Amino acid sequence: MKTLDFLFQRLVKAVLVVIGVVILNFLLIHLAPGDPAAVLAGEAGAGDEKFIAQLRAQFGLDQPLHWQLWTYLKGVLSGDLGFSYRNQVPVSRLILDRLPATLLLTASAFVFSLALGIVLGVAAAYRRGSVADSVVMTGALVFYATPLFWVALMAVLVFSIHLDWLPPFDMETIGAGYTGWARAADIAEHLVLPTVTLGMFFTAIYTRLTRASMLEVMGLDFVKTARAKGVPKGRIVRRHVLRNAILPVFTFASVQAGQLVGGAVLTETVFAWPGIGRLMFDALMQRDYPVLLGVFLVTATVVVIVNLVTDLLYRIVDPRIEAAG
Repeated sequence: MKTLDFLFQRLVKAVLVVIGVVILNFLLIHLAPGDPAAVLAGEAGAGDEKFIAQLRAQFGLDQPLHWQLWTYLKGVLSGDLGFSYRNQVPVSRLILDRLPATLLLTASAFVFSLALGIVLGVAAAYRRGSVADSVVMTGALVFYATPLFWVALMAVLVFSIHLDWLPPFDMETIGAGYTGWARAADIAEHLVLPTVTLGMFFTAIYTRLTRASMLEVMGLDFVKTARAKGVPKGRIVRRHVLRNAILPVFTFASVQAGQLVGGAVLTETVFAWPGIGRLMFDALMQRDYPVLLGVFLVTATVVVIVNLVTDLLYRIVDPRIEAAG
């Protein structure tokens, strides 16, 4: 019963957060400089005021801001995210076409960074003060401080252009016509560079956090007691230290999981990955307000859902939270 009450409270808060994000994003985007009608008129080669006024009336941009907001909210509540000014297709169709690619990239980067970060963090803590510890922590610091776009560009130059090991751009080989497992293998090959590039920054964070949490737990009394009883060091690390040290990493990873979607914008742009990050960048350049709002809404919803699932999983990982509640 406590879990159901907790879930209901979290769902209510999640809905309120998403509505607040929708309203805030709408106001910020419409208060920003730039006029979609002027952009479209300029691309059409007809920049006279009469044509711009017609476009503004066509897209409802001539209405008061509060009326535009109310119209948009009614559409969102009914499942209508609007119509793209530039592509002339429903925003929901654009996002649904691009969302699987982004989810594939971000999920791969999340699993890669979390697994590698925990392994490196445990290894560094287990061999504290050794050469391996210094190498791991130095590498983590380097990748943490290096800009993501620079890592992406260097990865393309080294592994695609110079060594010719991996494909540099897009999600799959254009015109190859692969099907079945051959297509899956082709996508996996194209996925390697974007995944590693996006994941290395978060790997550095998880490595440092895991090492710090491990060292903190190693100094607690129950670990000292296990050592005094003669329990092997490896068993202490696996069964006593890691199980307690992983909780802060799990909490931080839940927050970072939602941010991966936003961080994918640079990665998708450099690698020409056909996801919503690249769609958002193109919409920003074209002042396509409905697409921008739709992407922001989907991103916010993904973040809220990930945090909600994390709250539920956390009560399973650490039963003390359920008891305290």
